[in-house]
Amino acid sequence: MSPGLLLLNVALTQGLFGAILAGGVWYFGVPLDVLGVGGDALSTGLPALLVGVVFGVVLWVGNELASGLAAASGADYDEGLRELLAPEGVRGWGLLLGATLPTIAVVEEFVFRAAVVGAVTPAAGTSPWVLAVVSSVAFALGHGAQGRVGVLVTGGLGFALAAGFVLTDSLLVVVVAHYLVNALEFLAHEGLGLPDPVWS
Repeated sequence: MSPGLLLLNVALTQGLFGAILAGGVWYFGVPLDVLGVGGDALSTGLPALLVGVVFGVVLWVGNELASGLAAASGADYDEGLRELLAPEGVRGWGLLLGATLPTIAVVEEFVFRAAVVGAVTPAAGTSPWVLAVVSSVAFALGHGAQGRVGVLVTGGLGFALAAGFVLTDSLLVVVVAHYLVNALEFLAHEGLGLPDPVWS
C-alpha cells in the first residue's frame, strides 16, 4: 500500500471510530462540559488555541529530548511507523497535515482524555489524576508498534496531555498540542530530513 493510501486509510478508519463515539455521546446525552467543551474562553476560544500551540511545542521538545536520551542509552526509538507514513509529494503532505494528523489528534484526545478522564471522573467519583494515569497507560499500550522505548515515551506524553486536560478543562488545548507534536515530528524528520533528535 502506498503512503498516500495508507494515510487515507488511517484518516478514514480513525474518523469512522470518532463518528461512532460522537454518536454515543449524543445518544447517551453526555454533557459537553465534562468532555472539555464548555463556553469558557480557555475551553473553546482563542486562549485555548494559543495555550494548545505553546503546550504542543513544549511537548515536541520533550519528545526530542526523550529520543536523544534513548539513543544515548543505546535503546533507540523505533521510527518505523513514522517512516511508513511519511508522505510523498505536496498532495501527500496536504493529506497528512490537513486530514490524517488532525483526525488522529481529535479522536485520540476524545477517547483518552475527554472520555476516560473527563467523562469517567464524575461518574466514578474519583480523582481525575487517577484516571490520567489509567488513560496514559492505555494510550501507551495503544502505540506498541513504536517498540518498548516508544511505549514509555508515549506513556509520558499521554500523561502530560492528560495533565493539560485536567488543568485547563479543555479538549481543544490537548487536540492542538497533540496535533503539533505529530506534525512537527513529521516536518522535522521526514520533511526537512533533520536528525533525531534535531540537535544531534
